[in-house]
Amino acid sequence: MTLNTRAPAPLWNPDEDETLVCCAVRAETHDVKTFIFQAVEPRRFAYQPGQFMTLSLTIGGEEIHRCYTLSSSPTRPDRVSITVKRIGEGPVSSWLHANLAPGTSIKALGPMGDFFCTAEAGSKYLFLSAGSGITPLMSMTRSHHDLGSGADIAFVHSARSPADLIFRDELALMAKTAPGLTVTAICEADSEAEVWAGPRGRIDLAKLEAIVPDFRAREVYICGPAPYMAAVKSMLEASGYDMARYHSESFDFAELSADQPEPESASSNQGFKVEFKLSRRTIEVAPDRFILAAAKAEGMRLPSSCTKGMCGTCKCKLVSGTVDMTPAGGIRQREIDQGMILICCSKPTSDLVLER
Repeated sequence: MTLNTRAPAPLWNPDEDETLVCCAVRAETHDVKTFIFQAVEPRRFAYQPGQFMTLSLTIGGEEIHRCYTLSSSPTRPDRVSITVKRIGEGPVSSWLHANLAPGTSIKALGPMGDFFCTAEAGSKYLFLSAGSGITPLMSMTRSHHDLGSGADIAFVHSARSPADLIFRDELALMAKTAPGLTVTAICEADSEAEVWAGPRGRIDLAKLEAIVPDFRAREVYICGPAPYMAAVKSMLEASGYDMARYHSESFDFAELSADQPEPESASSNQGFKVEFKLSRRTIEVAPDRFILAAAKAEGMRLPSSCTKGMCGTCKCKLVSGTVDMTPAGGIRQREIDQGMILICCSKPTSDLVLER
């Protein structure tokens, strides 16, 4: 018998490692694909089930950043995967579906994020998802299944039709082999190949009480399109559910941006001068204002997506001056050491010159 004496691969370090190589592509439905990645050199990925990575893609000569939840489980640390629905003429999802193939390299940052669940024995959970919002819940469920956590998980997923059910067979298999896991799908309509025999329509309180009668005693994790999440949140609030036990995830950047209030313009004697070298603009920014928000209030059009320090889209070089920055994972420490900042979550503490 030969023993494997090789040392385990080192962990993926977001401050040093940044290149992922696609090693497989799997079709999940007619418009959903899973892209599986490995590092250039052998690496193990350590993260919490439900966290995301930010991809940096060059599309049409423009660098675009997008956050995607990992659908893979940290219990299988040699690979990570994202599962992406092609959205109409969406530039990023369409590009991924058409161009991302085995052997393709991309830049990535993370994993990161505070939406995760490490299921524990004796605990009761309700996972609610719709469409491609299933991905973080799938990561959590795969982890629960692999570890045999002993948790009680009721997973309720909503889709347009049976043809749109992502991970249908795998979820059915896990529910069959993992005690405590039940999976229920709700479809709005039949598909061409199948008349749906399960719960029909959209999720409502009557359906939820029929499927998970004790949902009020469970910790809720939810992800899906913004209208779905808003409807479910209102439903739970009206049901008397304890919303302190409600956890949600959304990468609707328009929605995230709307959460940040528009700043008032600072008068010249209140703020610091911020010069944008490439834009040839200089504005005044109050010490308590984020640079990006103040610049937008002055009519400047600058690249941005999340406005929360997550995605890295607004990253730029700080030529001179100092800032108070509170990132949420969208920038590497080595980039900070090189003088880069995220202007969406940086407040000036002196006059600044930015290479933007």
